[in-house]
Amino acid sequence: MPRTMQRNSGRRKKFFRKKYCKFCANKDLKIDYKNVDSLRSFVAESGKIVPTRITGTCAKHQRSLTREIKKARMMALLPFKGE
Repeated sequence: MPRTMQRNSGRRKKFFRKKYCKFCANKDLKIDYKNVDSLRSFVAESGKIVPTRITGTCAKHQRSLTREIKKARMMALLPFKGE
């Protein structure tokens, strides 16, 4: 048996769901620094902004999301650093 067949014989392919931008799908959602509950889902426990490849947001909305998270941090609505 060739070496490549031995490696892949016991593994299954993982199901991959395409990520989508929440803000493009739902036009009613607005990105605003005062809406802290929605911004919290885009900030990790350590305080870092979660990247696009994980959240699935498009580049346009990721830029505005980053801007609003930084505004919320300056207004002391979100922490700069996690606990």
